[in-house]
Amino acid sequence: MSDELKTCPQCESPYGYPNGGAMFACPSCSFEWNPTETTDEDQLIVKDANGNQLFDGDTVIVIKTLNVKGASGPIKAGTKVKNIRLADGDHNIDCKIPSFGSMGLKSEFVKKA
Repeated sequence: MSDELKTCPQCESPYGYPNGGAMFACPSCSFEWNPTETTDEDQLIVKDANGNQLFDGDTVIVIKTLNVKGASGPIKAGTKVKNIRLADGDHNIDCKIPSFGSMGLKSEFVKKA
């Protein structure tokens, strides 16, 4: 039975139980939820230097010349990076930069194109 219990997303009670079908219910706060649905809180929110929200597949422009360890030269300001992927962590953008290859960037050094 402990395999069927889920933590309540509202009050964080560990005793959420199946309530028929795909729904779960919390005995503590009476909240009902579907654990397979994602909420806005579960999604990663990444903003660029201007405060615009970024999404997977966006195109961004580097706003500051960035020195890269082990590379022959820096990534120059104005470099356009297409088809970004958002990631958790300090460097929250995974991308492929022309003439540099795959790397991670911090969202504070880019703006949405």
